Amino acid sequence: MSTYDITIIGSGPGGYVAAIRCAQLGMKTALIEKYNTLGGTCLNVGCIPSKALLDSSEHYHNAVHNFEEHGIDVKSVKANITQMINRKNEVIAQTCAGIKFLMDKNKVEVLTGVGSFIDKNTISVKDAAGALTTITTKNVIIATGSKPNFFPGMEPDKKRIITSTEALSMTEIPKKMLVIGGGVIGLELGSVYGRLGTQIEVIEFASSIIPTMDASLGKELTRVLKKEGFKFNLEHRVQKVENKGKSVVLTALNKKGEEVTFEADYCLVAVGRKPYTEGLNLEAAGLSVNNRGQIDVNDHMQTTVSNIYAIGDVVRGAMLAHKAEEEGVFVAEQIAGQKPHINYNLIPGVVYTWPEVAAVGKTEEELKAAGVEYKVGSFPIKALGRARASMDTAGLVKVLADKTTDEILGVHMVAPRAADLIMEAVTAMEYRASAEDIARICHPHPTYSEAIKEAALDATEGRALHV
Repeated sequence: MSTYDITIIGSGPGGYVAAIRCAQLGMKTALIEKYNTLGGTCLNVGCIPSKALLDSSEHYHNAVHNFEEHGIDVKSVKANITQMINRKNEVIAQTCAGIKFLMDKNKVEVLTGVGSFIDKNTISVKDAAGALTTITTKNVIIATGSKPNFFPGMEPDKKRIITSTEALSMTEIPKKMLVIGGGVIGLELGSVYGRLGTQIEVIEFASSIIPTMDASLGKELTRVLKKEGFKFNLEHRVQKVENKGKSVVLTALNKKGEEVTFEADYCLVAVGRKPYTEGLNLEAAGLSVNNRGQIDVNDHMQTTVSNIYAIGDVVRGAMLAHKAEEEGVFVAEQIAGQKPHINYNLIPGVVYTWPEVAAVGKTEEELKAAGVEYKVGSFPIKALGRARASMDTAGLVKVLADKTTDEILGVHMVAPRAADLIMEAVTAMEYRASAEDIARICHPHPTYSEAIKEAALDATEGRALHV
């Protein structure tokens, strides 16, 4: 029976990064993954494949709608969904192979199969053929991630009523698709097919899309997506979705309580994700899940069993790959006797529509609820020379700063390359910068990043220069 210093169950971003860091710190490390490829949801059916399709669909959209304005004449532009899916699969294969390379490089032993606790220090691994391997381990990190969520009446059949997994491997471009949920997953995958010509209709329970982000971002993104042909039905409670063979029919109650129906080729159920702990046999290790299906942990990511830790989507907090990575490194370094640190307030969130949406820190709604006195600076992307040059003029940047100290409390943006731009705000806020600090830093011209400087100037006594 093999014995390890640490065993990680789950090879998503949290798991494989934890494995690398543990190995770097000199621990004999095992990584258990039930599938034949490493990388978990993120690399196989999540972050990476969705971005591959988003990029492909954006190229097509630009060829159809923007190339002529740029002086590029293209005839007979067609969307080849088969090739798009094939390219997406190649990106997945390359990325997952890269993780396997990193495991070999760092001498992490990969065990393929379902990991299940026998006790807190003993784990059995059952492979696809049913063969069992038993290992002992000093410490364990549970990093088994999450799976698509759904509510009664909207159970996916994976044919016409689909989840994000099936949406990433479509064999046709639908004429119309219903999307239940106006959050990150629904809007990103809706954007993929909307750009290819699918009519997208969103049914959202809340009063705005991306409801967990600053309200100004949801308002701006709604305006942008409506121009691209999206239809939004807010404050609608889905009652049921039915597969009618060649179509789906969705029944919902609108905000007046009236029953309304929608029909389309497909219905994408995108109402978030839920922790995945099936098959772990947590009880044998002395663990259980809470009423949200999560494993409870303390501030050190330690469960109620001292040698077992949990990270990522199976614990509290935002379900983000980069959060899981930080937590994986945090646990590895803590076990090694170091004193790592995670600032959960400064974990950025991103929506990969176009323009992208990104945010870090407190929203305006959160500051109001907490009674914090603040000031606001904002700047429209259309006022940037760089944006006019690239024809990416939609969006805005908003900076929230403490009214008294001028410390930046939150930065929110809808902008081209917002996913990258937000890191200026994260870095500044990690060092507790003021709005004036950013306002006085020289930004290159012409760039999209100038919008952050201008928004910071606006928060500093309304001193924006270009609006």
